Amino acid sequence: MLSLTSAIARLSANAEAFAALTRSVSDEQARWKPSAEEWSVLEVVCHLHDEEREDFRQRVDLTLHSPATDWPPIDPMGWVTARGYNQRELAPMLDSFLSERRKSVEWLSGLKEPDWSMARRHPVAGTMTAGDVLGAWVAHDHLHIRQLNHLHWQYLAAQVDPVSTDYAGGW
Repeated sequence: MLSLTSAIARLSANAEAFAALTRSVSDEQARWKPSAEEWSVLEVVCHLHDEEREDFRQRVDLTLHSPATDWPPIDPMGWVTARGYNQRELAPMLDSFLSERRKSVEWLSGLKEPDWSMARRHPVAGTMTAGDVLGAWVAHDHLHIRQLNHLHWQYLAAQVDPVSTDYAGGW
């Protein structure tokens, strides 16, 4: 089981990684998409912001403190277009996400002896404990850190074309 201390440390460090991966991104690169189906850097940051507020922190809280309460519905894939993620501005969205992450870390730090075995039924994932949701929160960060790294690599490859980046090694 992931300890609360480890989760807090990782979520805090991951916030720094997100900031480092996005702070110096130009407006052009922030909105650039490798394909129509893939997300831009800006869309990833907006997604992280909304997930921080409307998914993970809320769902850990409900599972720990009100396991019989239904989770509010979310639509992460639909929000990309419905909420116009790629029309927003990167810097304010990053700042807002980082503010929400600080709130999450403060909230998690204030938990007193949480029972991570508290469980609820999820319609798709099956039975989930509060510990499962906490672990998924940290894992979600790592998936998007990987995604942002890949977006940087793809953007660079598009910018240097027809020059080859093969000497650097394969992705």
